Amino acid sequence: MKIVISIGGSVLVPDGMDAGYVKEFAGFIKELSKKHEVSIVTGGGRLARNYIEAARKFGASETSCDIIGIRATRMNASVLISAIGNSANPEPPKSFLDAKKYLGAGKIVVMGGTHPGHSTDGVAAMLAEYIGADLFINVSNVDGIYDNDPNKNPDAKLYGSISIDKVIGMISGSSLGAGKYEMVDLLAAKVIQRSGIRCIFAGKDIRNLKNAIEGKKFTGTIVDRK
Repeated sequence: MKIVISIGGSVLVPDGMDAGYVKEFAGFIKELSKKHEVSIVTGGGRLARNYIEAARKFGASETSCDIIGIRATRMNASVLISAIGNSANPEPPKSFLDAKKYLGAGKIVVMGGTHPGHSTDGVAAMLAEYIGADLFINVSNVDGIYDNDPNKNPDAKLYGSISIDKVIGMISGSSLGAGKYEMVDLLAAKVIQRSGIRCIFAGKDIRNLKNAIEGKKFTGTIVDRK
């Protein structure tokens, strides 16, 4: 099975680099790659936010800030590559074509951003579509898709399953108002919709991720194609 994982920078770099989690996640990925073709797209996290905030103070354009963020995602990817070792590509590929070449060579692909304006989830969704992935997994500090931001509303409801059409409606429609939150960006959601890729949101717990991939009971959200 071809699997693409989008891992939020806030998971890898909540404040500083979480070396313990990176090591655990790398071990999980190496084990997963024995049975599956695995690609990972890393976010920028606190590293990206710190540098972007500094650049904005000096009047940097939003495109310039995006480029800074992309560089941060690639730094995080490089750390994960180091943790995985020789099973991964030696450096983060800068294009989907290069990523596909590494996959063809039997490598675990680890990459960051590619183009200004594209989020981690957006890049991961497009990569999944490009390589014909069977499964897209979102790994973040939130263990699935909720009807409200669970960090702000303790009564927020976790969806066990939800249609991609409803996800898009929540992001782009009138329902995205006070108390709502954007669990995935619109670009990623629309790519997932048009490609029909199976999609899971399952938080960052490694055992829970294993269960989700293996079709066992897990805490999270399955995004249905319709």
